[in-house]
Amino acid sequence: MRVVTALRAGPRGRVVVELDGAPWRTFPLEPVVRAGLEPGIALDRPRLRVLAQEVRRARAATVAARALARRELSTRGLDARLGRAGVAPAVRAETVAAATRGGLVDDARYAVARAQSLAERERGDAAIRWELEREGVTPALVERALEALEPERDRAARLVAARGAGAATARYLARRGFDEDTVEASAGAGV
Repeated sequence: MRVVTALRAGPRGRVVVELDGAPWRTFPLEPVVRAGLEPGIALDRPRLRVLAQEVRRARAATVAARALARRELSTRGLDARLGRAGVAPAVRAETVAAATRGGLVDDARYAVARAQSLAERERGDAAIRWELEREGVTPALVERALEALEPERDRAARLVAARGAGAATARYLARRGFDEDTVEASAGAGV
């Protein structure tokens, strides 16, 4: 059985594990600590399993942190991102739960921010609702996000003022998911 003879600082905050006096592998610090590796410890199968599991957890946490650093994600969005990175379902669920507990992922906050972003990109309430539900946001959170927006009719009026009233603007609003009554009103100019 091989024995851990040394742990040395490696590049970028990693740890070089030496077995029987020779460098073996380099790992992030957290999995090494969680697996209980220290000089003089025998590296048996159970400890190797724990180390492998902790490495998978650390990798999932890194993928999640990088994804969330770029933009806000829903819980379903984070789960999908971890899935695309090849993270196992159990580790994905654990990572998403930890991110939710830590406040890094919040579907209510995500819904409001995403709804606002879509409204700024000239989407109507139906399109915003569809997009949020597709991204895994519950209907109750979708409704709260829509209530936080400027009324759809006011957003449509601003578009009509910029584009001019008429059939082309009505078609544009319909394609963008605006309410049927709002679209009809824009065709005649009275939004």
